[in-house]
Amino acid sequence: MIDTAAAPEWLRVAGIVLAAALAAAAMLAPSSRGRAWGMLGALALTPVLLLLQIWDTPQLDTLRRHPAPVLGGGLVVAAAVVVPLAVLFARKPAALAIAVLAALPFRVPIEAGGTTANLLVPLYLVVAAGALAWAVPRVRDGEAFDPPRRNGAMERLLALAVVLYGLQMSYSSDVEKALEQTAFFYVPFALLFAVIRDLDWSPRRLRAGFLVLLGMALVFVAVGFWEYATRTLLFNPKVIASNQVDSYFRVNSLFFDPNIYGRFLALVMLGLAAVLLWERRPRTVWLAVGGLVVLWGGLVLTLSQSSFAALLCGLLVLAALRFPSRYVAPAAAVVVLAGLVLVLAFPSALRLDLGSSQSLDDATSGRYELIRGGVELVRERPLTGWGSGAFGAEYRRQELASDADVLDASHTIPLTVTAEQGVIGLIVYLALLVAALRRLVHGAAGDPYRAVVAAGFVAVVVHTMIYAAFLEDPVTWTLLGIGGG
Repeated sequence: MIDTAAAPEWLRVAGIVLAAALAAAAMLAPSSRGRAWGMLGALALTPVLLLLQIWDTPQLDTLRRHPAPVLGGGLVVAAAVVVPLAVLFARKPAALAIAVLAALPFRVPIEAGGTTANLLVPLYLVVAAGALAWAVPRVRDGEAFDPPRRNGAMERLLALAVVLYGLQMSYSSDVEKALEQTAFFYVPFALLFAVIRDLDWSPRRLRAGFLVLLGMALVFVAVGFWEYATRTLLFNPKVIASNQVDSYFRVNSLFFDPNIYGRFLALVMLGLAAVLLWERRPRTVWLAVGGLVVLWGGLVLTLSQSSFAALLCGLLVLAALRFPSRYVAPAAAVVVLAGLVLVLAFPSALRLDLGSSQSLDDATSGRYELIRGGVELVRERPLTGWGSGAFGAEYRRQELASDADVLDASHTIPLTVTAEQGVIGLIVYLALLVAALRRLVHGAAGDPYRAVVAAGFVAVVVHTMIYAAFLEDPVTWTLLGIGGG
């Protein structure tokens, strides 16, 4: 049996910092061989850290008693999936591009440590195979594949964000949460970015990828319609319980969360909206209109306020990139003004009492209290924050939570970042937003493909202001990777 007592907390912290540094090297190293070694190192180290993290859980009892055969069998099974995929991706990079986009929505519930996490297992397999396909030939032949890469501000800030998150794990009050965030999200998504950034995202490849996303969206909407008609949800006991007591019914299709489902639909709808704005063939335009009608029906049934806001802001970006600003700016101002008038002059229409914190909390689905608590955490440690992943633990510790099952984030990403990483982390986050927007918007006014990527990124950022997950979301890294490429 393996004794994990030899892996104290400081060693886990050091391991995750090393994994973050290797992921940063996969993005920033000046030579192809250097990036490849960083990619392979992060790919090998991250599963080891996760294994040590959940070693004492009941689910790994068989592994603890028989480590050699179980680990060997697991490696054989993983290799049987990953190696053939890597060979395919090395020969046909277009297959990697399609596989990444197709795997983005799918999460698999995995039980570990007494809790169930919905993990992007299909995407992890694709990333592992893509990393091998990219790195192995470059370790062997180096610069024969591509010249030294010039990295911009966006790449440097992404790498800094990953490394900073790992470093600030050293004083976190919830090391386990920080390790999971880094190992499940930051490191693999950094490798995802490094791989897809070097793909040739031609218009033909982008169209093929979008058709895959559109096909999946239509299937998800069909499932959502069935859920609404039968009042049956497939996943998420919390949403099922909520639907039983509330006067409305939310659907989540094959997603665990209605908000994630709604955001996926909103992003695909932005692609269809771009077809309406740039396409001239009547048949294609009418097909896009039909697709938008169907997806809008699916989006309405999610009742996801964050997804509605993301779609609206994404549409405004598309309009700004397609038409002169003198037409778009007044329309945007009217929308904002109408929203303010509705909230301030007719709060009763929204069942909102601006003088009642309970009313505000109910109207925002509990976000008001989370934000209030997050602000209190920021006031206590403004410079360095409470450490990576510590929001939930500190919220509970200071008895700011109304129940034991508190959310792990404030549902307002800038506030979560500031509470956990302080002003230091907030500066990196804001700088990354500026650098990413500058990169994605450049040249997008005359290019519908670039415009969709830019609008999609803005939609994701808006969604994170109301929901959660920025760099913890593979969609963010995928949009940046495509736009950066």
